[in-house]
Amino acid sequence: MTSTRGLEGVVATQSAISSIIDDTLTYVGYDIDDLANNASFEEVVYLLWHKRLPKHDELAELKQQLADNMAVPAEVLAHFKTYDIQSVHPMTALRTAVSMLGLFDEAAEDMSDEANYLKAIKLQAKLPTLVTAFARVRKGEEPVQPRTDLNYAANFLYMLSGKEPEAIEVEAFDKALVLHADHELNASTFTARVCVATLSDMYSGVVAAIGALKGPLHGGANEQVMKMLSEIGSVENVESYIQTKLDNKEKIMGFGHRVYRNGDPRAKHLREMSEKLTALRGESKWYEMSVKIEELVTGQKKLPPNVDFYSASVYHSLNIDHDLFTPIFAVSRVSGWTAHILEQYADNRLIRPRAEYTGPGMQTYVPIDER
Repeated sequence: MTSTRGLEGVVATQSAISSIIDDTLTYVGYDIDDLANNASFEEVVYLLWHKRLPKHDELAELKQQLADNMAVPAEVLAHFKTYDIQSVHPMTALRTAVSMLGLFDEAAEDMSDEANYLKAIKLQAKLPTLVTAFARVRKGEEPVQPRTDLNYAANFLYMLSGKEPEAIEVEAFDKALVLHADHELNASTFTARVCVATLSDMYSGVVAAIGALKGPLHGGANEQVMKMLSEIGSVENVESYIQTKLDNKEKIMGFGHRVYRNGDPRAKHLREMSEKLTALRGESKWYEMSVKIEELVTGQKKLPPNVDFYSASVYHSLNIDHDLFTPIFAVSRVSGWTAHILEQYADNRLIRPRAEYTGPGMQTYVPIDER
């Protein structure tokens, strides 16, 4: 047996959910550009779960199901107040809160198709409530209850700030959710599938996925991008800051991708929204800095930006705390995680790869007094 480092290039399963072929990302055969320009996030959720776009009544039903299930048990929200709230990372809080949700779902261990689909709805509905509630509790504010007259993206922004968002804010956030919904067999999705392939429950699968997403080499990259932009501070400082990093061969977050060779197709959509939102806020410097960084890094390293790079300035312009960027990733990606979990359950086989052994040869036990 010969190992492949990081499983790069290894085809581990078959899936009908999303594909990356010749740098083109599709969800169930629909180009991401087509969906980003035309579809709502709720339509994309339905597409990932049902492998087709919804009709009017089906979309209305899904929206109603999501609205009906957004409320979170009071015990889970109260648990946030027991943390050392200022030192706990929101992803840590989210990981624990999702695990707690399983304790309050009487169907958590029911593995029927109907029960699992309902769990997918509950998880999709409740993650925005968890993220926004934690964000408010740590500021000494009470959680805001969702509104049934707002769509999914608008509800998140409303629950976060307590104010009804502007149309362009909803458009930007909805588009970001669409772009992050699924991405083939990425690290967190693979983690979710490995977990539930043991026939563990859906809550366990999503908790496992959140744990994988938390890392800075996966979902945590956009938070690191905004940290970098904040450190640079102005367009005038970009060249010296980035050139120093390039000369020292330091990693610059938000560039390159394991799968894409000619650029992440999602990045251009977030670049457009970054330009619009930063201008609206009178803070175009964040967009201008990002463009300058892209010119330098792509020009010298031939590494184009990925989805994380411009999403940082988009979320910042929506007045979202920087350490909430990765939990927002989870709010979107839970649609893909649950789609893959349902697909895994439908044709399950335990995922159990092998390892290429590199340790010492056969040894003989030596009693402890003789060592």
